[in-house]
Amino acid sequence: MAESRSGTSVRVQQTGGIPEQHKVLAAADASVWDVDAVLLLVEDDSGDALLVEEMLTDSELDAPLTWCKTLAEARRFLLDCRSPVCVLLDLHLPDVNGIDAVRQLVGSAPDAAIIVLTGLDESKTGLSAVAQGAQDYLVKGRIDPEMLGRAVRYALQRKHAERSAAAMRTSRLIAQENARLERALLPIPLLRDDSFQVAARYEAGRAHGLLSGDFYDVVQTPDGAVHAVIGDVSGHGAAEAALGVCLRVAWRTAVLTGVNQLEKTGLLEGILVAERSDPHVFATVTTLVFPPSRDRVLIARAGHPGLLLRRGSDVDWVEPEAGMALGLLPGAGRWTITELELFPDSELVLFTDGLFEGRTGPSSRLGEEGLLAMAGRYGALEPRAFVDALVAEATESAAPYGGLADDVAVLHVGWKAKT
Repeated sequence: MAESRSGTSVRVQQTGGIPEQHKVLAAADASVWDVDAVLLLVEDDSGDALLVEEMLTDSELDAPLTWCKTLAEARRFLLDCRSPVCVLLDLHLPDVNGIDAVRQLVGSAPDAAIIVLTGLDESKTGLSAVAQGAQDYLVKGRIDPEMLGRAVRYALQRKHAERSAAAMRTSRLIAQENARLERALLPIPLLRDDSFQVAARYEAGRAHGLLSGDFYDVVQTPDGAVHAVIGDVSGHGAAEAALGVCLRVAWRTAVLTGVNQLEKTGLLEGILVAERSDPHVFATVTTLVFPPSRDRVLIARAGHPGLLLRRGSDVDWVEPEAGMALGLLPGAGRWTITELELFPDSELVLFTDGLFEGRTGPSSRLGEEGLLAMAGRYGALEPRAFVDALVAEATESAAPYGGLADDVAVLHVGWKAKT
C-alpha cells in the first residue's frame, strides 16, 4: 500500500478481473457517527477526490470511504454492499453525464442515499437531481468539512425515513387489500324473500385477521326451504381460514345443486381431506334445513357443539344426536338427522366453541352451562341485540384472563312471525 498526503491508505481490489481503486478513510471522532454506514465517492477527477477525502478527514464522520471513477464501478460495488451507503456523486463521469447518472444510480441502488456534487454554475442541475431521487446536492468550491459531514448524516436519515415511510405505505396497502378480500369472502345470506331472518356475528381469533377457520352460511332454495350451516376448522392460521372459505363455498354449491343434507356432510369431509395441508386438521359442522312448512327443522351434527332454542323470552339448550367431526377418521362418520319441532315463535342460535371456551377465572371457563345462563338473561332481546350481547359478555368475562383465544361465529336464524 502507498501513503497519501492525508495519511490514509490507498488499496486496489480486483472485481471480475477489472481493477478498481478504493480509498479508505477513518476519522478521529466516532462518537457522532451512530450509523454503520459506508461512504462511496464517484468522481473521475483525482484532485476533486483528494479534496473530498481531506474534508471528510477533517469532519466528525468516522466511516470507510470507497472511491470509484465510473458509475459502472460504483454500481458493481453497491451490488455487493450490505451496509447503508451514502453516495457522493459527480455528474460528469466517463461513462455517464448529467442527471442520467442520478436516474441510473437510483434505479440500480434504490436504498442508497445520494448527494450530488455540482459545479458553481449548476445549482439548477442540483435541484433537478433532488427531483430525480437524490437526497441533497453540494456545490464544489463551497463545501467545508462541517457542511459535508452534516449533509451526509442528513442524507442517510432522509433515505432511512423515505424507506420507512414507503414500507409503511406498502404495509398499509397490503393490509387494506387483505381486508377487502376477507370481507368479500364473508357470506351474504341468499334469501328469496323476507319471511326468514338471519343475524350473525363473526370474530376472528388470529391477530390482524378478519377471517378465520369458522364459517357459516344461509341459503333459501326455490322450494322455499332454508338451509343453514355453521362450522369450525381446527387451528387459527391463514390456511385454516382458506379451508373454511372452501368448505362454505362447497356447501352453498351443494345446496344450490340439490344435494341432500347427509350427502352434503360427506361431501364436506371429502373436500376437507383433499384440501387440508395437515392430516391432523379436522372440522366440526352443523347443518340445518327449515322446510317451508315452518313447523320443524332438520339438524345434522358432525362433532359440533349444541345449539340454543329460543321461544319468546325462554332459552333452552338443544343437543341433537351427533356424529364424528369431519376428517378425524375419513369415511367412518355416521351422521344422522334429528327432527326438532318448531313453534311459530321458535328461533335457533348456532355458534362455534370459541364463544364459551374463554376463561372466566384462573382455572374455570364459561362453558355450555354458563353460556345458557348468560343467554337466559338476554331472552327478551331481538336477534341482533341478543347475538351482540352474548359476544360482548363472553368477551368481557374472559378479558381479565387473556380474552377469547379462539374464533367466534354466532348465527341466529328463524322464520319471521306471520302478520
